[in-house]
Amino acid sequence: MRRTPIRWLVELAVAAALVGWLVLWLLESRGTYLADVPWVVDVSLLLLSGAVFWAGWTVRAYQRGRRPDLDALRAARTYVLGKAAAVTGSLLVGWYLAQVLVVLGDLDVESRRAHGLAALWAVGAALVLCVVGVLVERFCELPPSDDEGKEHEGRTPPGSPEMDARA
Repeated sequence: MRRTPIRWLVELAVAAALVGWLVLWLLESRGTYLADVPWVVDVSLLLLSGAVFWAGWTVRAYQRGRRPDLDALRAARTYVLGKAAAVTGSLLVGWYLAQVLVVLGDLDVESRRAHGLAALWAVGAALVLCVVGVLVERFCELPPSDDEGKEHEGRTPPGSPEMDARA
């Protein structure tokens, strides 16, 4: 699997923010207002970030020889967990940023200002989740081996026309 490109995550967050802003604007134009973002969202995202980071840190410790008993399947699952955390964090950054953008014009109203501030904290927590996901993806990468390039040097790959001509 390939690493998740940072540019793609930024584009995903911007797209989610634009779509979210449009949906929220349409809802509010019809009189439906969102409830405030509870502090539990921030705590949950930060706890999830900590759990993903801990899982990635164990894989990193294995690669550095400090943890010899790690299963390869667990390392692969941790990689996928990091990728999922990065994408989820990016989408949530866009969603909560859309909420901030919707209330931006009404910051003089106390309830709207409180909603915007709560959504801004959620943007920060979601950004932490996204960054931790990208870090865990990097932790789970195997370094290229020195023998990898030398192993195939001077040999013809199986199934190539030169290999068939020799047979």
